[in-house]
Amino acid sequence: MRIPLTKYGWPQVLVVPGIVLVLMLVFGLGAIVLLPPWAIIFIEAILAACLIWSLTFFRDPLRRSPADTNFLLAPADGRVTDIEIIEEDNFVGGTTMRIGIFLSIFNTHINRAPCNVKVEKLTYKKGKYKNAMNPESSRVNESNDLNLTRTDSPQDRLVVRQISGAIARRIVCDCNAGQELTAGEKFGMIKFGSRTELYVAVRDEDSQPPEDAIVGTARYRTKCLVQIGDKVKAGLTPLIKYERCQD
Repeated sequence: MRIPLTKYGWPQVLVVPGIVLVLMLVFGLGAIVLLPPWAIIFIEAILAACLIWSLTFFRDPLRRSPADTNFLLAPADGRVTDIEIIEEDNFVGGTTMRIGIFLSIFNTHINRAPCNVKVEKLTYKKGKYKNAMNPESSRVNESNDLNLTRTDSPQDRLVVRQISGAIARRIVCDCNAGQELTAGEKFGMIKFGSRTELYVAVRDEDSQPPEDAIVGTARYRTKCLVQIGDKVKAGLTPLIKYERCQD
């Protein structure tokens, strides 16, 4: 039987609920002579809610990603907080769209591959722990970059950035350079409350795409399918679609 809790949550998935259960037991026994019944019930209810949350935070829902290889799927659950056009010269190269997703403490925190990709490089950077809703956190916070190359056409370079937030203190990345991931495949998570970003080259009909964006005589453009404020689910919600340009 499949246990719907992520392996990336160990050991917290045992330790945190265990601590809460001990607190509930100790408080329930020790407060009988000190507090009225309604106060005991109220506090026990709060501890029970903390217990439920500590388990649901590490939930691992079963998901089937869309089969269409023209989509770039959300790498994380959460809310789109910013969509920005930037110049990225480290890996993607040139004009790039950055889509930022904020994960609250109530979202599923598992990260998933946006499409069929090969992992080219992993880059971890130490940093601060500012509020992950702020786009500035992308620049100054602790982060981990996954440099990826699509294995389907067009074979664009992508970046998925895992970013710690004000509460998060642990980035988990369970993949290695040279490894291939399928669309929607799990590769890690961030504990607790965080931000995940997707970087993709901007392509339109008027621009001259690089050679890897041309398949035979076909040219592609990228179309953003989400807006700021949209809620997305990792491995399910399309963020970008590759559309073939008219000849």
